[in-house]
Amino acid sequence: MEGLAGVVAGSSAICSVGTGAGLLYRGYPIEELARRAEFEEVAHLLLVGHLPTEHELKDFKQTLQEHRELPLVVKEVLQALPISTHPMDVMKAGVVALGCARPEALDFANQEGCALQILGALPAMLIYWHHYHKHGKQIPLSSKQSMAHYLLERLREEEPLEVEVKAMDAMLTLYAEHEFNASTYANRITASTLSDLYSCVSTGIGTLKGRLHGGANELAIAFILRFDSVSQALQEVDALFAKKEKIMGFGHRIYKHADPRSAVGFELAKQLKHLGDPKLFEIALAIRDKVKQEKGLPDNIDFFGGLIYHYMRLERLYYTPFFVMSRAVGWMAHVFEQRAHNRIIRPTSTYTGAPKRPFLPLQDRS
Repeated sequence: MEGLAGVVAGSSAICSVGTGAGLLYRGYPIEELARRAEFEEVAHLLLVGHLPTEHELKDFKQTLQEHRELPLVVKEVLQALPISTHPMDVMKAGVVALGCARPEALDFANQEGCALQILGALPAMLIYWHHYHKHGKQIPLSSKQSMAHYLLERLREEEPLEVEVKAMDAMLTLYAEHEFNASTYANRITASTLSDLYSCVSTGIGTLKGRLHGGANELAIAFILRFDSVSQALQEVDALFAKKEKIMGFGHRIYKHADPRSAVGFELAKQLKHLGDPKLFEIALAIRDKVKQEKGLPDNIDFFGGLIYHYMRLERLYYTPFFVMSRAVGWMAHVFEQRAHNRIIRPTSTYTGAPKRPFLPLQDRS
């Protein structure tokens, strides 16, 4: 089947999608996790298998914080990248360099330690590259703050509001895991060859860079920002309908009626609208309602997701790297699961080429 739509490609205990119970991370509804848990709690749940106790969470967060101080070779690689480098390639180069500096054991005995090292280092990679190339300085990377707080504080160099930290926590949680999506499945294919964890995560980043997977929230906010009023936006939506063109942030292969993450995204955007232009929220709301009413397409997390980041004054090209920092948890949980019961992933295809034919010598070919 084209795109493997509807094909069951394996089993997993990490996440359930499209079963009628909503989106569950190891049995916990995404809505509860996004509203009530820190991202580090969710990361522990996905990587370790259970929600942490207070003591476990403290140790988990401390380990992640320790890994924010990047090895010298990783800093040198990030410095060597030109300012024109796409931030997704920055993340990929940083992970590869980290794997060279602190490799995983061939028997994977240190896979948990490598996973925490990657998760702790990912935000620091973007922060270091950003300030080195945009502001010409090497910013200190150590911090005892949560990942959500750390990202906002270090990228903007100011203390974030509590509502912003909670919103970033929720966004990291909403994007952390989503079953056998393209990047996760590519990551599992790499894992099935018994490649190292850094290569698996790099595979995920490369797949997520594609416009049909990551980046939808960037396009969604760019669309919303085109309009000065609700009426102008609705006229453009009508024009796009007439041309049968897509509007980014709507529809989903799995969710036909509603993306369970979208209601949380809507709430977050509503809470943050006072930090920027509230009119953008009204425009987004009008577009959402019109597309749903006239085309029956629900919005997905990317539609309001871009607006949330915009209200927090974060650079648009960094939206997908934030996705990486979050989804890396899911990728690595799937690597652990794949390795536990591994068989190399090697599907077959239906041949549609020429039938068997004789080889002609060069001089006999016309």
